[in-house]
Amino acid sequence: MNRLKKLLPKNQSLKKKWTISTAIVIFISYAVICSVIYIALYSWLIQNEENNAIRTADDLTSFFYSQDNSISIQEFQGNTGLLKAIVHQNQTVRIFRFDGYEVLRINNVNSAVPLKLSYEKLDDILVSKEEVDGDDVYVVNKLVKFENFTGVLQLIHPLSTFQSLMRYIVTTMLIAGLGAILLAGFVGYYLANVLVKPLQDLRDSMLSVQKRGFEEKINFTYDADDEIGDLLKLYVSMMADLENSFAKQQQFVSDASHELRTPIQAIEGHLSLIKRWGKNEPEVLEESLNTSLEEVSRMKKMIEELLDLARKEERDEEASASVGKVLASVRDELHIIYPESTITIVENGVPKQPNITENALAQIVRNIIENGIRYNDHPPLIHVDVHYLTESIFMTIKDNGMGIPQEHLPFIFDRFYRVDVSRENKGGGTGLGLSITKMLAEKYLIEMDVASTVGKGTTFTLKFHF
Repeated sequence: MNRLKKLLPKNQSLKKKWTISTAIVIFISYAVICSVIYIALYSWLIQNEENNAIRTADDLTSFFYSQDNSISIQEFQGNTGLLKAIVHQNQTVRIFRFDGYEVLRINNVNSAVPLKLSYEKLDDILVSKEEVDGDDVYVVNKLVKFENFTGVLQLIHPLSTFQSLMRYIVTTMLIAGLGAILLAGFVGYYLANVLVKPLQDLRDSMLSVQKRGFEEKINFTYDADDEIGDLLKLYVSMMADLENSFAKQQQFVSDASHELRTPIQAIEGHLSLIKRWGKNEPEVLEESLNTSLEEVSRMKKMIEELLDLARKEERDEEASASVGKVLASVRDELHIIYPESTITIVENGVPKQPNITENALAQIVRNIIENGIRYNDHPPLIHVDVHYLTESIFMTIKDNGMGIPQEHLPFIFDRFYRVDVSRENKGGGTGLGLSITKMLAEKYLIEMDVASTVGKGTTFTLKFHF
C-alpha cells in the first residue's frame, strides 16, 4: 500500500492518478490470475506427460504378455514394427538384462539411464524425473517377462514438447498482459476524462466565483444521480447559503453602522453642548448627561443583542423549562419596568416542560410582550394563554397595541426593520428583539405564527414540540 502511495504523488492530477492506479490494479489482478492459470496448467500437463509415459510402458508390457511366450527376444529384435506402433517417435524404449546388457532398442532419441535397481524394487512400476543429454525426461522402469527372458523395460519420455508448450503459454500471457495493460491505460484515461470532467467544471466554477464573486453563476449542468451529482447539489446549496449569509452580513453591517451612528451623534452633540454652555448652566449639563447616559445604555443593549445573534450556540438536547414559572418571572420583571401595563396568564391542561432552556424561553416571551407594551396607544393589556396538549404546547400572546399592516408582517423578524418612521424612537427599542426571537425559535424547533390587525393588536402563536 505504501509503495502504491509512492507511485501516486500528491501533485499529480486526478486523471493521472486514476489511470496509473487502474493500470496497476489490472496488472496485479492479471498477474495473479495468470499465475494461478499457469500453475494449474503446469500441474495438469506435467501429470498428463507422466501418465502418457506410464501408459506407453503398460501397453508394451501388455503386448509382451499377450504373446503368451510364443515369440522370442530374437524375433522382437528382428521385427520391431509392432512395437514402434505403440511407442511415440520422441520416446526411447530399451530392454535390459539384469546385468545391464541392452537386448532391444526402439528409437534412439535419448541416451540410456544406468540401471541401479534391484529385482525387488521392480515389482512395481518406477517413474522418476531425470535430466538426460541436457533435457528433462520422465524415466519409466518396469519388469518385463516373455519366453525364457526376464529383464527390465526402460522408457524415456522427453519433456521438450511440454516445455515448448509452457513457454508458448508464458509468451502468450505476457503479450496478452502487455496488451491488456495498454488497453486498460487508454480505457482508464478515457473514463477518467469522462468522470472527472464534472469535477473540473465544478472547480472552474469555484475559481470563477472566487475571482468574480457571487454574481458569477454555475454555467454547467450534471443530471446523473450519483456521488458527483450529490456533490454538485451540495455545492449549489452551499453557495446559495453563502450568498445569502454574505448578503445578510453586508446588510447587517450596514444596518448596525446606521443604528449605532444615531446614538453616537447624539452623545457627540450633547458633549459639544456641555463644552459650550454646560459648564455654567446646571440644567443643560443635567439634561445632556441624562440623554448621553440613555444613548450609551441603548448602545450597550444593542451590542449585547448583536452578540446574541452572532453566537448562535448549539441547541441543548437535554434542556427543559417550566412554562408557568418563566411566564410569571417575565411578568413580574416587566411590571416593574412598565407599571402601567397589565399582563394576564392562563394555563390550560396538565403542565409539561418543552425542550428549551428557561433563559431562551424567557427571552422569547419577553421580546414579544415588550413589543406589545412599547407600541401601544392605550394602557398596555397583554394576555398569555397556554394550552398543554399530549404531544405539544400551544402558547398565544395577544396585545391591544397599534397592530402591524399586513404588508409588513413578513419582514418584522428582519434585523433593524421598522414598520414606519413613527415607531423608530418609540419605546427605545434596538430593532433586534424579534430577530433574536426568530433565531431562538428556529434553534429550538418552535413553530411561530403572527396575526395582526391595525388598531386592534397583534397575536403571536407559539407551538412547542416534545
